[in-house]
Amino acid sequence: MKQVPTLKIDGITLSQSLAIIHYLEETRPNPRLLPQDPKKRAQVRMIADHIASGIQPLQNLGILKQIGERKTEWAQNCIASGFQALEQILQHTAGCYCVGDEVSMADLCLVPQVANAERFKVDMGPYPTITRINKALLELEAFKVSHPCRQPDTPAELRA
Repeated sequence: MKQVPTLKIDGITLSQSLAIIHYLEETRPNPRLLPQDPKKRAQVRMIADHIASGIQPLQNLGILKQIGERKTEWAQNCIASGFQALEQILQHTAGCYCVGDEVSMADLCLVPQVANAERFKVDMGPYPTITRINKALLELEAFKVSHPCRQPDTPAELRA
């Protein structure tokens, strides 16, 4: 589909964020990205799917090119709709991060989606839990260096 991300690793090529994250969890389980507790693990998967399948595809570049001049409004509406539901979920699952106090797959999905929200100037005021978690994650070195604004292929106007 000529989309990112794609990861070449261990002699295979993987695409799609969640497939990549699951493979890394299964082959490099330290640090763990899924909690041991089955209920928390299900919550992590629910949040990751909500972002990766429910919000992100509606405002990715291929869709926005088709929308044309109204792409900012479209992206804002898609993100706001998804964040409204996500904020409610996180009010029940969050600790320091999306689910409790350990970084998980859900957090890996949250940070780039908040970066997209900021890119499209979504008002984050209605989403205090999302904002708090994102801020806590961006204090961690792994999230600082891997942030979308710091990637080699980031357009100049979006670089940190």
